[in-house]
Amino acid sequence: MKGFILAIVILAGILVIGGGAVAYKFMDSHDGDSAVNKVMDKVSNSGSSDVVKEEVKENGQAGRGSYRQVSYGDGGFRQYDSKTGELIGSSYDSDQASLNKGDFD
Repeated sequence: MKGFILAIVILAGILVIGGGAVAYKFMDSHDGDSAVNKVMDKVSNSGSSDVVKEEVKENGQAGRGSYRQVSYGDGGFRQYDSKTGELIGSSYDSDQASLNKGDFD
């Protein structure tokens, strides 16, 4: 019984480490500049240091992959394309002029 539990723990560890490696590789762009780093640079340079939550969500509306949503303590949020790091959505009026409008045929 102890061997079975040990095997489950080892398997879970392998899945966690492997999953993390796959997630990192998925988020890393091909040009050597990580999309995660692009988003983190924009978040840290936005003047809002009260990040409450950050999560990756699927972009079901446009059907174009995923985006990273950063939520702030004041109730606002910003959304960044996971591949390019470009700002694609925001609840802040000051960001509306700089949003990447994209092509929505």
